[in-house]
Amino acid sequence: MTIAVTRNTPGRFRGFLASCMLEIAPGVYVAPRMPRDVRERVWQILLSWAELIPPDGGVVLLWRNRKAPSGLDMRLLGWPKKELVEYEGVWLAWRGLTAAHDVEELARLVEAEEPSLEAGDPILRLVERPDLDEEEGSSL
Repeated sequence: MTIAVTRNTPGRFRGFLASCMLEIAPGVYVAPRMPRDVRERVWQILLSWAELIPPDGGVVLLWRNRKAPSGLDMRLLGWPKKELVEYEGVWLAWRGLTAAHDVEELARLVEAEEPSLEAGDPILRLVERPDLDEEEGSSL
């Protein structure tokens, strides 16, 4: 399946994508069986129009790829203004801390110690004793 998501793009993007994919929500297009060659041609056309995209606009094209992180491959044009990185087989959106983040609070959280687990915690007893049946487990 191929998915395209647009944000604040000129009408030609919407019209073109709607001509080759199904628009399931405003700016969200899907094609259940789009061959690789067709997907590449669609991307080349979108790329040729890149200069028309305003600074807060863009296109994200996603498709299944078993060899890619999370089994998902993607291409970005314009927005989002985040760096997508692969970490332990998963795509993550990374962005640096800004003035909007409380850096001091985040530093305290990183240095804080984890609270000790109580031996009498009913959840831990269930994990430690998987032989409990539902009646005994529910009375805890």
